[in-house]
Amino acid sequence: MNAAVQDYNNLQSDSDKEICDQLATIIDENLPDAESKIWHAHPVWFLNGNPIVGYSKLKNDVRLLFWSGQSFEEEKLTNEGSFKAADFRYTSAGQIIKEDLERWLKKGRAIQWDYKNIVKRKGVLERLK
Repeated sequence: MNAAVQDYNNLQSDSDKEICDQLATIIDENLPDAESKIWHAHPVWFLNGNPIVGYSKLKNDVRLLFWSGQSFEEEKLTNEGSFKAADFRYTSAGQIIKEDLERWLKKGRAIQWDYKNIVKRKGVLERLK
């Protein structure tokens, strides 16, 4: 696990740290070629400079966010924001269903919107894959 991501996880309460550690491990296993780093104060994984997935501690839960998640056609993911992102929120590590997360990560690799160049395109997203 990236040291900065581990540092982020270590700052969480015991129950939230367990969620974060499990998410990071599964993400690292399924996106081994992704670059992980702390971006806007939260762990995020990138493929070719494009954000794919990340998580953040919110007041009552840990939010797992897929930047292109609205295009995954997954019932369990909730639309987030005005672009193409979707999320799932965890309140305990027991809610993590590895098969779901692995499927979402596979879709995250296969279905991408170009967030890397969104500023250059003045807020217009284009589909990469």
